[in-house]
Amino acid sequence: MSANSFDARSSLQVGDESYEIFKLSAVEGSERLPYSLKILLENLLRTEDGANITADHIRALGGWDQSAEPSQEIQFTPARVIMQDFTGVPCVVDLATMREAVKELGGDPSRINPLAPAELVIDHSVIADKFGTPEAFTQNVEIEYGRNKERYQFLRWGQTAFDEFKVVPPGTGIVHQVNIEHLARTVMVRNGQAYPDTCVGTDSHTTMVNGLGVLGWGVGGIEAEAAMLGQPVSMLIPRVVGFKLNGQLPAGATATDLVLTITEMLRKHGVVGKFVEFYGEGVTSVPLANRATIGNMSPEFGSTCAIFPIDDETVSYLRLTGRSEQQLALVEAYAKEQGLWHDPAAEPVYSEYIELDLATVVPSIAGPKRPQDRVVLAEAAERFRTAVRDYIRTDDEAGKESFPASDSPATADGISKPTQVTAPDGTVYEIDNGAVVIASITSCTNTSNPSVMLGAAILAKKAVEKGLRAKPWVKTTLAPGSKVVMDYYEKAGLLPYMEKLGFNLVGYGCVTCIGNSGPLPEEVSAAVNEHDLAVVSVLSGNRNFEGRINPDVKMNYLASPPLVVAYAIAGNMNVDVTRDALGTDADGNPVYLADIWPTEKEIADTIASSIDQDMFAKDYADVFAGDQRWQSLPVPTGDTFEWDAESTYVRKPPYFEGMAQEPSPVTDITGARVLAKLGDSVTTDHISPAGNIKPGTPAAQYLTEHGVEKRDFNSYGSRRGNHEVMIRGTFANIRLRNQIAPGTEGGYTRDFTQDGGPVSFIYDAAQNYQAAGVPLVILAGKEYGSGSSRDWAAKGTALLGVKAVIAESYERIHRSNLIGMGVLPLQFPAGASALSLGLTGEETFEITGVTALNDGGIPETVHVKAGDVEFDAKVRIDTPGEADYYRNGGILQYVLRSLIRK
Repeated sequence: MSANSFDARSSLQVGDESYEIFKLSAVEGSERLPYSLKILLENLLRTEDGANITADHIRALGGWDQSAEPSQEIQFTPARVIMQDFTGVPCVVDLATMREAVKELGGDPSRINPLAPAELVIDHSVIADKFGTPEAFTQNVEIEYGRNKERYQFLRWGQTAFDEFKVVPPGTGIVHQVNIEHLARTVMVRNGQAYPDTCVGTDSHTTMVNGLGVLGWGVGGIEAEAAMLGQPVSMLIPRVVGFKLNGQLPAGATATDLVLTITEMLRKHGVVGKFVEFYGEGVTSVPLANRATIGNMSPEFGSTCAIFPIDDETVSYLRLTGRSEQQLALVEAYAKEQGLWHDPAAEPVYSEYIELDLATVVPSIAGPKRPQDRVVLAEAAERFRTAVRDYIRTDDEAGKESFPASDSPATADGISKPTQVTAPDGTVYEIDNGAVVIASITSCTNTSNPSVMLGAAILAKKAVEKGLRAKPWVKTTLAPGSKVVMDYYEKAGLLPYMEKLGFNLVGYGCVTCIGNSGPLPEEVSAAVNEHDLAVVSVLSGNRNFEGRINPDVKMNYLASPPLVVAYAIAGNMNVDVTRDALGTDADGNPVYLADIWPTEKEIADTIASSIDQDMFAKDYADVFAGDQRWQSLPVPTGDTFEWDAESTYVRKPPYFEGMAQEPSPVTDITGARVLAKLGDSVTTDHISPAGNIKPGTPAAQYLTEHGVEKRDFNSYGSRRGNHEVMIRGTFANIRLRNQIAPGTEGGYTRDFTQDGGPVSFIYDAAQNYQAAGVPLVILAGKEYGSGSSRDWAAKGTALLGVKAVIAESYERIHRSNLIGMGVLPLQFPAGASALSLGLTGEETFEITGVTALNDGGIPETVHVKAGDVEFDAKVRIDTPGEADYYRNGGILQYVLRSLIRK
């Protein structure tokens, strides 16, 4: 029950139903707050307990100073938690382990139970092993169940063992699309109360739901577990960036082009740790699916969220997707009562302002390795020819490219290396640097959006009618965000044209964007590796980091679904698709992209005639039941899980071994060595890859020793329930460059427990350091830990024995995850770096002043001595709540101790 210090408790009558609400107008200053902060204010009013959440917190938020730097801590209690299986499995593993730990400490294991609705969607496990055939989907699902049976049985146990925990089975859709199409409430109803739907998710693209007016963002699995157990999320009242939209998108520009433009703008502006909120007349012209696309890319901007307020478009989408009329009436009535309904003419107060005329957006792609690196489509071929030089091998002795120039435009720049390939059917063709070997319509970002999905299918129809085909070396895959997509493809009569170009359904899941692209055809892979070709993937996703998409592919480009189809036809990134012919028709006439590009009217008419409410009602009627495969899985029973000692997927982690009821005092870090010295933009993919497990690596060796054949290695993501695999996979990305082991690429370091510090696998060196009692440090550059909200990037770091990370700057989620695992995040002094300070990584580190945390406060800096170098590093424990987690050795230990004390 709320302390209700502001007498805000009231009621709202909607039709025949009456709901308890907490009126924002009870707090002075609430009317001037941005939309997102109003939602936080309601959250505080409703959860005020006089201890963690007080009247002073509420007054501080009501009196928000838009110009101030964040300093006031508040406790945000999300209404629900949403997970995908890669990050959700370790969450359930941890909850199961906590139950045992509570039992060992004399408590009741059933007290470890989600206190807020927790929903998990299995969408990250399907791999595009099979493609280009009508049977691809069925075959991939069969393989998926074969690989992941242990994990799926474990999740089914969790569904029965834990209250408020539901699982959406495989083959249904992508978590964020299922969220906006079915799970999101926009206004929550629970125990007679109505309040804004808010959520945290174990995937950074949880922000997709921001398009529906739902405040939510990605957190690490560690934080999500705490939220499930009733722990509020500790945060500072943020700065809010107002992003004003004017006008309308021009013909030919897609939602993808818009979001890549916004991504570039906001990365340049700088929005890390801030809320972004869209407002203005232009918002009304942005369809809900486009809003969801924009919200989805919030992690690529760096912002915590990217939210649109509720308006008529929100209600229309909720109606289309099958929400009840009572729910629709409640959403509108509640939003208007609380001042949460969008007024296009309003000019709210924000900390910072940015503006975009939608009419200026032009067709774009992004790459070859970061989503914020937007490339105007008309310049893409030229920009590729520049970028590819970073990926092709040169003859250092001759001081020039090893590929001799010829007279063709491509080879004149010294980038061509024609390589002959013979297909299994005897067909012979040539591939070259820049060959598009993967063209994938995939990921949550665009596959929720009918305008670009149907745009791709209409383009495919026109291409087929002109006699065009995808190039034979292109692996073409279609992985929609939900079954509804296939329903409207079929109703529109467009599926045969997609399939004619090889875009057959391979699964409902993230697939290529998460690294589950599956292997290239053997003959293509062999040619690429034998001749060291810099080949390309083009995908409709949100992540294109190095080493993420496929181990054979060096360059990755994000593009709209229609452009994915176009590049499959073009076959090479060195083709200017805006000017060069994509191919020829039956009469030998050139066919250009403009000849097959769908018009706005064609797309709009197809949407109107092929999408209806009944599709959503049918596909989500029994969404948690699953198919026969899911229902026939044997389900373990009991409050605690019976661990299988032979399992290579699900193992009991060691987090709580030897844990006492009271934490030990924090200590300084002495005698530490550097495990890795890294550069800028090291992502969580570099730290904890999700993709394939490479033969010969420590993780592969472990699996081989446990009787797993190479073909069954599966991915790191699928094995996140096994800490033994994940520790060995930490810092094992094939593109990682550790500067203390120059000349290497992958999970290597130097082991200074041995004479001369020989090069070694990072895992092997870490084991030797731990055996010798030597703590470890990571040195890094700017934006350390950007990318996915991957809890194993922090868990693996901690289990390797790393006690501190010293970076130039951090991405929000990974910094908090490190604290959640008891690792100290430190920051170099302003303007300083490992390079400027002359650190080689071979020094022994002493970090003193950490013990000041034992006094209850947070020291501003600690002193670092590394060899002859000394400096004061900023402590990046940003809130008192985070300090409590660190003192306890991690967030799970803190929660466990809190539950035992109650």
